[in-house]
Amino acid sequence: MENVCSINNLVACLVQSGVNRDLANLLTSLGAAVLVATVPLITVIFLIWIERKVAARVQDRLGPNRVGPFGLLQSVADAVKMITKEDITPTGADKFIYNLAPIIAFASVILIWAVIPFTPLHIGADLSIGILYFVAVASIGTIKIMIAGWSSNNKYALLGAFRTIAQLLSYEVPLVLALLIPVMISGSMSMQEITRQQGQMWFFFMAPVAAIMFFIANLAETGRAPFDLLEAESEIIAGYNIEYSGFKWGMFMASEFTHAFTACLLTAVVFLGGWWGPGVEQIPVLGIVYIGLKTGVVYLFALVLRSTVPRVRIDQLMMLNWKWLVPISVANVILTAFLLQVIKALGLTPQSGDFVAALPQTIILLVGNLVLGIVVFGYIGRAGRAQRAADQAVQIHIDHDDHAPITAVGD
Repeated sequence: MENVCSINNLVACLVQSGVNRDLANLLTSLGAAVLVATVPLITVIFLIWIERKVAARVQDRLGPNRVGPFGLLQSVADAVKMITKEDITPTGADKFIYNLAPIIAFASVILIWAVIPFTPLHIGADLSIGILYFVAVASIGTIKIMIAGWSSNNKYALLGAFRTIAQLLSYEVPLVLALLIPVMISGSMSMQEITRQQGQMWFFFMAPVAAIMFFIANLAETGRAPFDLLEAESEIIAGYNIEYSGFKWGMFMASEFTHAFTACLLTAVVFLGGWWGPGVEQIPVLGIVYIGLKTGVVYLFALVLRSTVPRVRIDQLMMLNWKWLVPISVANVILTAFLLQVIKALGLTPQSGDFVAALPQTIILLVGNLVLGIVVFGYIGRAGRAQRAADQAVQIHIDHDDHAPITAVGD
């Protein structure tokens, strides 16, 4: 698109202003490298402080309040301490792969930011396959966990990696199926185009089931509570990164915090309108404020869940995915595709970008989602009652055996 500010047309603008093309390429590359190297790292330091403060408030604690004003420098002090710690490589480890895993961990998250539209004019690369790019790059994180656990020469790290791979691969299925819904509604895989089409109505109101599935799957993909089995200390010590220390361990932690924030950012882009808001067409920079506020709301909700909900077992985690999320996501895709065809046949597809034009399509899709939700919750209720009846029958049998008279063997 002509009005999108990307790396390619930024070079062209510099060349048109009289700058040598090689120098323009060098300047834009250096600028992009500085942004990628500094902004996410600074964001991570601030996010750690926010997570500690939110967890403290939810759990009736104080949180960081000594180092710097309001404890803001506590994360900086922890980062300095972490960098100065001894870097240990286990005996027998595959050193090249072992040292490469933390780099892949952080890079796989940072690369996602390239296709996130922050304003109508500012995006790293407006790819026509932005959604597919996100799915592909996010899958790289699975590789870093596998090679980190395998190269550490530690049985606990390897077991933790196997379990984590099972979790991540499983939850990619409902995540991708949930992303199909906004792609079908918008008719595009470009994140910028998906955001633009939400100027008339957020996709959350058209597809709340898909938004919920996407949020839950992202919690599992990022290893956040209640799905934080990537580091189940009580079961496998510390998981796949048990042998890492110092700065390399810090890169794993930085990738985790950045990934959690990026997942909330993507939720805001795909389902909550992204940079859309009052006055953004006149002042495009306001898009950064709107997308930041929406991301903050989703992120705060994820933090409250992390601070309140206990960790689930691995069997419960896999059962939730394959018995519930995947079937619901498949049914949602089929239902949405059918309703979109009905909307098209009735001539109710919105032709303009205003709220009124999108209202009929929104109502039809929302009603379909509500019906699906009622069916799912009805099934859950019946299953819960059946399980409760079975548990009561077992308990009655146990109580009867406990009160049965004891007779001698000869009797």
